Amino acid sequence: MKNHPIFRMVFLYLCTMDNETTIFGIRAIIEAIKSGKTIDKVFMQKELHGELFKELEAHIRSQSINSSYVPVEKLNRLTKGNHQGAVAQIAPISFYELDRLVSVVKETKENPLYLILDQLSDVRNFGAIIRTAECTGVDGIIIQKSGSAPINGDTIKTSAGAVFNIPICKVDHIKDAIFYFQASEIQVVAATEKTDQMLYDIDFQSATAIVMGSEGKGVSTSVLKLVDAKAKLPMFGSIASLNVSVACGAFLYEVVRQRHSSSL
Repeated sequence: MKNHPIFRMVFLYLCTMDNETTIFGIRAIIEAIKSGKTIDKVFMQKELHGELFKELEAHIRSQSINSSYVPVEKLNRLTKGNHQGAVAQIAPISFYELDRLVSVVKETKENPLYLILDQLSDVRNFGAIIRTAECTGVDGIIIQKSGSAPINGDTIKTSAGAVFNIPICKVDHIKDAIFYFQASEIQVVAATEKTDQMLYDIDFQSATAIVMGSEGKGVSTSVLKLVDAKAKLPMFGSIASLNVSVACGAFLYEVVRQRHSSSL
């Protein structure tokens, strides 16, 4: 097996950098996808052409893999190897199926708590949120396959390793997760400034999924139309918003406060 040409090719292009596995080279990435590796994100050189490159794009589309087109300088920073215009990051964790996660948690917990991240793209914010979520007993984090921050070395470091202790699900669209939660009798609450209702007015005693938005745009308008409730944090200063990881912590600890108080 080790003498197989494909094995030698993948081995040649596989390297480990900063606690994340990086594959470079178009053919190597194609073979990794075909072999079932959990690819977190593929970076491709802008304006690159050719039949092999088109084949890679087709595999990425068929598997709904998160990808982006970047300048060659970005690829050169990701690896010093001969990347041929493509670099992929293999996720250091296995992702859960949403229906399976909800089913398993439901068997052991009456009022589960989930976190939905709508297009969160900053890896350090992602890591900080994962760390807080693990500390507050969140049962699972849901992210979208495309447009979300990758799970890489920075994510692992910022999460203090919590990424290995909490289930993470990838869905095609955030709306899919919302519909599934609602069908499972789990209320969906969005953190947004576009409401008059304060965080402390929401009852978090029942099963809940909290939606946090992206750093720049917040929760998308299409998602806000679907949620069961919206809530905001009171702001008394001149700055109108908080960092998303800080706001997320405030929401999660309000859930903890309510549930802890009711158990006394």
